[in-house]
Amino acid sequence: MTSHEHWAPAYLGVGSNLSEPAAQVRRAIAALDGLPRTRLVASSPSYGNPPMGPQDQPDYVNAVAGVLTQLEPVELLQEILALEAQLGRVRTPEGRWGPRIIDLDLLVHGSRVEKTDTLTLPHPGISERNFVLFPLRDIAPTLVVPGQGVIARLAQHVSTDGLAVIGNAVSDNNE
Repeated sequence: MTSHEHWAPAYLGVGSNLSEPAAQVRRAIAALDGLPRTRLVASSPSYGNPPMGPQDQPDYVNAVAGVLTQLEPVELLQEILALEAQLGRVRTPEGRWGPRIIDLDLLVHGSRVEKTDTLTLPHPGISERNFVLFPLRDIAPTLVVPGQGVIARLAQHVSTDGLAVIGNAVSDNNE
């Protein structure tokens, strides 16, 4: 059995603050199911929150999607970067904290721990960013994030200030 035959759980952060952000988040989550050797298995409610970094931009809509994938972490990262571009994301040098039409982040890939120039797993901001932590808790409360702990416990130590559930990230009838 090669590593490509094994289905690993992975979690992705999805966010937007431009061009109808809630619709952008729904579109991106739906598109994840079309990635090669990847199946969408869960999506959190969408949350509204103020921007991280410069405050002179619109509020964000964020959610987390759970997938099962046969892709290696770097392959999944390449696919989500291509999906971002397909959905209209243009990366600029000043764009790290700026407004964006879509932002996809690989948060966790199974129990993998990696640190390269292009990918850090698990994502180092999970335990500090309420707009990532609470949506992740909604779909995977018992998930153990390597080096950080159990999601439900991490959530007990993070403020919900500025965070509000604003709807279902996929559709009104998603179960």
